[in-house]
Amino acid sequence: MFPMDIAPNEDYDFKRGQGRVLLIACGALAREIIALIEANRWSMFDVTCLPAKLHNYPQQIPKAVRRKIHANRDRYAKIFVLYGDCGTGGRLDAVLEEEGAQRIAGPHCYSFFSGNVAFEARADEDVTSFFLTDYLARHFDKLIWEGLGIDRHPELLPIYFGNYEKLVYLAQTDDRALADKAEAAAKMLGLAYERRFTGFGDLGLFLSQTQAEAR
Repeated sequence: MFPMDIAPNEDYDFKRGQGRVLLIACGALAREIIALIEANRWSMFDVTCLPAKLHNYPQQIPKAVRRKIHANRDRYAKIFVLYGDCGTGGRLDAVLEEEGAQRIAGPHCYSFFSGNVAFEARADEDVTSFFLTDYLARHFDKLIWEGLGIDRHPELLPIYFGNYEKLVYLAQTDDRALADKAEAAAKMLGLAYERRFTGFGDLGLFLSQTQAEAR
């Protein structure tokens, strides 16, 4: 069962596992992670999510992840982190190396939802593309339009988005309402629009492998 929508400023905890493996994740991934756990009846995972608003403050992610690790290390046999580098410039990886934790491969969720290999193959084509996932389409107004202050200062729009040409909606689910929201977001930003269905991409593969290795 999907969790209720997680607001961008909220933490989220899902405690149904056997207390063996903890997944520390971005709140923007909560629905997808729980959907995969429920669909596959994976029994080893507990999940704790940091607020999705950190998407706009990547410099805060490494310290926030470290705090989650310290708060939970004694309670779990293994801890995995479901963040890409996410704009931390390698600082998240440095923290994880110090703490002995491992994360999913990829620079960000756009890449591992697309499949890291496939995303890299389209890097040149997508150099001027701005990406939305299901979560970001659902919370575009709060996280991006208001989060970046464009609602209050429309003069910021060309500063933030003047070098983009296209909004690419990477869809995890086949949801017409979300596609409409993503297309409306493209219009607000003055960008061309493209929808690509990705499903859960490498996120599902990583969790499947982690579940198998943790047995």
